[in-house]
Amino acid sequence: MTSHPPDAGKRQTLELILSPPHPCGYLPHALANTLHVNPALPMDMGRFEYLLASGFRRSGNLVYRPWCSGCDDCVPVRVRVADFQSTRTMRRVIRRNRDLTIQSGGPNFSPEHFRLYQRYLNSRHGDGPMADPQPEEFAEFLHSDWCAVRFIDFRHQGRLLQTAVVDLLGNSLSAVYTFYDPEETARSLGTLAILWEIEWARQLELSWVYLGYWIADCAKMRYKSRFQPLEAYINRRWIPLPDPE
Repeated sequence: MTSHPPDAGKRQTLELILSPPHPCGYLPHALANTLHVNPALPMDMGRFEYLLASGFRRSGNLVYRPWCSGCDDCVPVRVRVADFQSTRTMRRVIRRNRDLTIQSGGPNFSPEHFRLYQRYLNSRHGDGPMADPQPEEFAEFLHSDWCAVRFIDFRHQGRLLQTAVVDLLGNSLSAVYTFYDPEETARSLGTLAILWEIEWARQLELSWVYLGYWIADCAKMRYKSRFQPLEAYINRRWIPLPDPE
């Protein structure tokens, strides 16, 4: 399978590889297929941003998207930054976390980041394949050789509560992954991270914040529809996705 993203005014072919069926990470008892860009081919931020706008995501250096037979439940979504309006609940989350300091840094490996990542995964995914991660798995998942990756740290009196991993691109931010202290659920840190990313994108005059995949039948993924106006990539075009709740 091939695709033709633009590059410096030229059209280039990217080889796409379809994986064998594997257990779905979102829907129980379902099988999934994943479409990968051949990792042997060169990748850069311009090409990746084009693919991001075509429904792809990044895991480490691997660019992929779900491509499942008979299922299109994984819907790529993005926030339209210029028109975003926070809700009363979101503004309460911001007030609740005024005592935090927030700092952006590079993706160099940090034992502090890894310890928080371990705690988060073992709390949220303790019975799944992501449990008990190793340092090399952390780096392979979040770092990238060709992308401008930023680690956004949220701290309370110096203690790391949350890290949001973000790709900074030419006209967008892509929220790669967020992990936080599982004992700090009252702070709604995941919501805070997205609100911070949207505001950062606004300050940088970027158009979009990509939030990955929205899945109506997966409770862990439905929350994304609260960030309005949200657009969904359906039938190869971006259309509004109202909050169904």
